[in-house]
Amino acid sequence: MIGEELQGCVIVSGMPGAGKSTVTGLAARLLPRAARIKADDVNEMILSGRVWRLGEPVSEAKRQAELCDRNLSSLANHYVDFGFTVLLDQLVTDLAELDFLVGLMAPRPVHLVTLAPTVEVCRQRNATRELSERWEFDGYHRLEAELRQDFSDVGWWFDTSTLSPEATAEMLVREAAHRALLK
Repeated sequence: MIGEELQGCVIVSGMPGAGKSTVTGLAARLLPRAARIKADDVNEMILSGRVWRLGEPVSEAKRQAELCDRNLSSLANHYVDFGFTVLLDQLVTDLAELDFLVGLMAPRPVHLVTLAPTVEVCRQRNATRELSERWEFDGYHRLEAELRQDFSDVGWWFDTSTLSPEATAEMLVREAAHRALLK
């Protein structure tokens, strides 16, 4: 079956509008046993005082990002320990955060796939979302530069600009085990 060799946790990162939620949902359905964990869902458990990981005040955003990472890792570990491949939909903002996540999931296998369509594609995808799903975000070029600086040679930097969500999910399931494993 497709993706049988893909085990452990696959962190699927990328800018708002990159397709993380859509692709992780599709990819999970292609695997024999898989769970998708969305960081947004975990963050939304905070009903009062929530600050987005790139929001203000920065100190509180960092504190809540760490809390989210701890919760995501714990949940992912439970699924992996019970034989599921986890597709973790999460914007990982820097190498320190990635190292933290990988450390929390050790010794389980962790893969990193950064969905990397162009800024224009991300903006267009975000603009066509339903209002409740859109991110008000104006830092695409800065975030893309930061992600490229930290992650262009870590895991699998996957330009999906010209691929459909279905084609992206199929390629992720087929190739992530070999292209995205973190050492």
